[in-house]
Amino acid sequence: MVKKLAPYIKGYWFPTILAPVLTMGEVAMEVYIPYLMSKIIDEGIALKDRNLVISLGIRMIVCAIVSLGLGIISQWATSKATSGFGRNLRAAMFRKIQDFSFANVDRFSTSSLVTRLTTDVAQLENAFRSIIHMLFRNPVMIVFATVMSFRINRGLCRVFLVAIPILGLSVYIVSTKAHPFFMAMMDKFDTVNAIIEENLTGIRVVKAFVRKDKENEKFQAAAGGIRQAQLRAEHVVILTGPALDMVIYGTTLAICWFGGKQMIAGTMQTGEFLTFIQYIRQILFNLNMLSMVFMMIIMAGASVDRIIEVLEEVPDISDEEADPDLVPEDGSVKFDHVNFTYKKDSDNYILSDINLDIKSGEVIGIIGGTGSAKSTLVQLIPRLYDVSTGAIEVGGRNIKDYKLETLRDACSMVLQKNLLFSGTIRDNLKWGNENATDEEVIEACKAANAHDFIMEFPNGYDTELGQGGVNVSGGQKQRLCIARALLKRPKILILDDSTSAVDTATDRAIREAMRRQIADTTTFIIAQRISSVHDADRVIVLDNGRIDGFDTPDNLMKTNKIYREVYESQQKGASENG
Repeated sequence: MVKKLAPYIKGYWFPTILAPVLTMGEVAMEVYIPYLMSKIIDEGIALKDRNLVISLGIRMIVCAIVSLGLGIISQWATSKATSGFGRNLRAAMFRKIQDFSFANVDRFSTSSLVTRLTTDVAQLENAFRSIIHMLFRNPVMIVFATVMSFRINRGLCRVFLVAIPILGLSVYIVSTKAHPFFMAMMDKFDTVNAIIEENLTGIRVVKAFVRKDKENEKFQAAAGGIRQAQLRAEHVVILTGPALDMVIYGTTLAICWFGGKQMIAGTMQTGEFLTFIQYIRQILFNLNMLSMVFMMIIMAGASVDRIIEVLEEVPDISDEEADPDLVPEDGSVKFDHVNFTYKKDSDNYILSDINLDIKSGEVIGIIGGTGSAKSTLVQLIPRLYDVSTGAIEVGGRNIKDYKLETLRDACSMVLQKNLLFSGTIRDNLKWGNENATDEEVIEACKAANAHDFIMEFPNGYDTELGQGGVNVSGGQKQRLCIARALLKRPKILILDDSTSAVDTATDRAIREAMRRQIADTTTFIIAQRISSVHDADRVIVLDNGRIDGFDTPDNLMKTNKIYREVYESQQKGASENG
């Protein structure tokens, strides 16, 4: 575990090492102070040596000031190392997640990845803070105090030495029993985060269907699951409390009993006895704190496992063997006996025996019933998913020959779920091309029929969008996403049901503008409306993951039953509505 996490301390090794070194100095001063106190009592006060009392008192004050200074700097170094470690770890996890394919993300779930990036890293940060500070401070204090105790009275030291194996046994039992419970607890956090994410994303739907009470009940049940998991874990940990208290109080009583007898017998001085008690308290207190640190490490152990799962996850899609200098020459696309399934070992193909040969610059429509894998088909082109068998070519070369960045830079997608990010309209549009001029931005927006409504905002292109674009309508959001895609000037443009929220006239205007401005771009249009693909060069008809037809719209009207039925049903519906 340490070996796997050590690289993430990079850049913060100095404060990581400095913190325990300074802690050792701080502890040495703290341990020296009771020794000076015993000298004041037994030699200064007992012998009425005022100068010795003053001298030793000044030395105690100096030790206290030095200890305070070392403690402050140690805490600063600990905080710097901890925050740096957390930063590096989060950054590494975030970079790794960026390399995940859709399949990798599906395997973890979005809510679980959020929990691992936040709650789990926070748990590990706390454990790391305890390791570089308390895990050094406590043992050093125990060792130093034990040495000083032996110097004062070896016989009494045997009493508290009995306590150490009892405490060690308690920690061992808890460490072996508690870890599975903490793993279960973190899984429950994933469930709660999933419910929160789902409800915040779909808050409008929740309100529209008056589901507030039902969703509250579901959340309460999930929160109750966390509570039960926490209780099960804490029930194991809490058993150490009474055991530790019993050992500490029992040891203190035993020392008072035997030490008191030695004082009565005259074999132990008052100052020595008081100092010995102080050292024993330091030892037992730090043993108690050390057990708490181990508990924290045990709790973080579940988080460590979950974090390492992400860091060691191998992305399903790799481009290590790709040619870094290879760039698609054009937007031609070829599917050669492609089969695809979401589960690697499954023979239940979502797409079966797909064969397509599409020329650069063609406009290809895609229609089919719900669940016919229309979106999955186009997501294979930029390798958001990888084919199970068969091959896909872009620009005459297998897509696996290209670096992922190069391939995806040649493609532009407008997905079913239109997503905008916080920032201005201009910032969002420049995701397509960060170096685009204002003229290019406006041209793309005009082609997407978005320029007019943008200019109606008081700040125009500098209008701030809320998170997810909540202050624009569904149709406006779609048009902004189309403009963003057009601004990229891609070789392949994929529109996945991206005009469903605009009227037919706007849909037609967008398609006509794209015909003029990106005539050399291969365009895939997934649509439910037959009018959106009726002027395409060719149309793919999918049925249960298989190609049922692939021809011009006019020929499909004559030869393909599915296409004709969709056309006639929509035409009939349009005439009835008219």
